[in-house]
Amino acid sequence: MLAAVLALSGCKVGPDFRKPAAPAATSFTALPLPTTTASASIPQGEAQRIVSGRDIPAEWWTLFQSQPLNDLITQAVQRSPNLAAAQAALREAAELRRAQFGTLFPTVDAGFSATRQKFSGASFGQPNVPSSTFSLYNASVNVAYNLDLTGGPRRALEASQAQLDYQRFLLEGSYLTLTSNLVTTAVQQASLKARIQAINEMLAAQEEQVRLTERRLELGAGTRPELLAQQSQLAQTRTNLPPLQKELAQSRHQMAVLAGRFPSEAAALPEFDLAGLKLPEELPLSLPSELVRQRPDVLAAEEQLHQASAQIGVATSNLFPKITLTGSFGPQATTFGDLFTSTPLWSIGANVLQPIFRGGELQARRRAANAAYEQAEAQYRVTVLQAFQNVADVLRALEMDAQALKAQAEAEQSARASLELTRRQYTLGAVNYLFLLDAERQYLQARITLAQAQAARLADSAALFQALGGGWWNRDQGDNKKQNLNKQG
Repeated sequence: MLAAVLALSGCKVGPDFRKPAAPAATSFTALPLPTTTASASIPQGEAQRIVSGRDIPAEWWTLFQSQPLNDLITQAVQRSPNLAAAQAALREAAELRRAQFGTLFPTVDAGFSATRQKFSGASFGQPNVPSSTFSLYNASVNVAYNLDLTGGPRRALEASQAQLDYQRFLLEGSYLTLTSNLVTTAVQQASLKARIQAINEMLAAQEEQVRLTERRLELGAGTRPELLAQQSQLAQTRTNLPPLQKELAQSRHQMAVLAGRFPSEAAALPEFDLAGLKLPEELPLSLPSELVRQRPDVLAAEEQLHQASAQIGVATSNLFPKITLTGSFGPQATTFGDLFTSTPLWSIGANVLQPIFRGGELQARRRAANAAYEQAEAQYRVTVLQAFQNVADVLRALEMDAQALKAQAEAEQSARASLELTRRQYTLGAVNYLFLLDAERQYLQARITLAQAQAARLADSAALFQALGGGWWNRDQGDNKKQNLNKQG
């Protein structure tokens, strides 16, 4: 047994963690992607170019060229309770890691005790010896050190470091989620405002048409059914407003909460419209092999795998002997005054503990640690697959949304031209009011759908930056952060 213990000295039992290899995938999609998307001659209709291998800026939202959006995100980062909670969790993990590091060193404690006791000769089989009362004072320095023969404490420290890195990546993920949600919410508000504006413009035109028809009816040139039909169409158009206004108000409330404010403070937040958001014309696309080193969720899953690997070593170490060295030095006296002049006492000892029978507990814990590692490994693979799916979905969405916007822009132009022609014909009496009502419905729907298509391109551009990891490794306060993190483990 002693030979086995000495052989294990300085070793660490359990598997040595190796970072998972980068996926062998060479592309994100099954079919080749066009280098440039379709374009349309309207705002947010610019052609976008996918630039493979280009790095992502840390403040990627600035590519939308909206100063109000930049200011909003800066304020939200400072006030967000979600980020504050993630930062506190990171500090907690850092302190726990420091605490675990302290277990590798000897413990040194100073102690002082004072006791008063009565001595009786009967305790030693001499009942005739009279009893006496005395005091005993003791001051000592105690040292203890657990020999790390199998690397159990070092594996525990490795697990603590993995937990610290896990919390760091959770913080980066919270930061990315916050900024992405703010951009998406701003785009949503811009889309809602555009749709509301389209309805208001249509309402103004329909109200004017009703007034004209009422005047024509007074002059005997119009008909009652015609007026009722136009009034019905006007009322039907008005029903489209409340749902959009409700959605806009809820979006404003959501933005306020994301920015760390109460919903009642939403009026102090900037407002957004589609004209104030610039579509990024060049979109960076990371290499597939780099994605797992960029996504915070993938890196967090990797650290969970690392921690599970280290816990196997901890559970394995518990099967082997543990040796503890102890020492004590200090004076002892019957009076407090003699405590500092008496001869010091000392002791040195060693303790060896070898588990023999624990009812299968230690072996079961080691098997459980192995199962936990297998679970973490499977969860890591799932996270990687989902990350690749996110990127693939967004890339296809960018391509299809560009085509949809181009088609919708053409449809809106046709609907507008048709409405203008129908209005002139109706004024001249060439068509009846049913043709006019149908043309108005088609144009209103085309305007609303066009605003949604414009917003989709902006939202999907933001989604691509989020799917690729958000460029956190390029942040100024984290120089070489990505490289340092990739070397850990």
